[in-house]
Amino acid sequence: MKFAVIATSLDPDSRSAWMCALATRQLETQGHEVTHLDLRTTVLPPFDNAQGPSGCYDHPNAGLYHRAILEADGVLLGVPVYNWGVGSGAKALVELTGSSDALRGLHGAWFDQPVTFLVSGGLDHGYLSHGAFAFGMMVDFRCVVNPHYVYATSAHWDAPQVPGPWLAERLERTVNRATDLSERLKGRAYRSVWEI
Repeated sequence: MKFAVIATSLDPDSRSAWMCALATRQLETQGHEVTHLDLRTTVLPPFDNAQGPSGCYDHPNAGLYHRAILEADGVLLGVPVYNWGVGSGAKALVELTGSSDALRGLHGAWFDQPVTFLVSGGLDHGYLSHGAFAFGMMVDFRCVVNPHYVYATSAHWDAPQVPGPWLAERLERTVNRATDLSERLKGRAYRSVWEI
């Protein structure tokens, strides 16, 4: 299958990006095709919904992210938590790739996608901080949000990019659940569209 793994944190030492790298490695080891993108290195412009020269859709990376999401059998989304919600990079990504640009025939890429969250937070009790964002994905784009997700803090890492035993097991299980969900949903005959 094809997966898009997208790290949305802009932190140079992003722990959610570390989880994305580990998830990518696991998926590739299992024989899946993975497009691994990172907002720190493959940047996106602020979303302005401008259609025409110099608008956000003209940015060279806009189409890259759009295609990666649209063509995937599932998306794994690495997000940081700030102020009890996901970081601004995730929202900017969804705003740009979820909107429609009539001039280029772009249609929201997220419709019906299975989405698995890899969440990095500062406090243990912030483990539901991505909930409102996930609910928006379900309502706006009919995404199937995987109920198996990772929420990890700095305490769950033994060293930079080295997960502790609990996190390693949780991440492996979550990625396996993501592939299972995507396989079960692959080949659906319907395609959702904007309804309201």
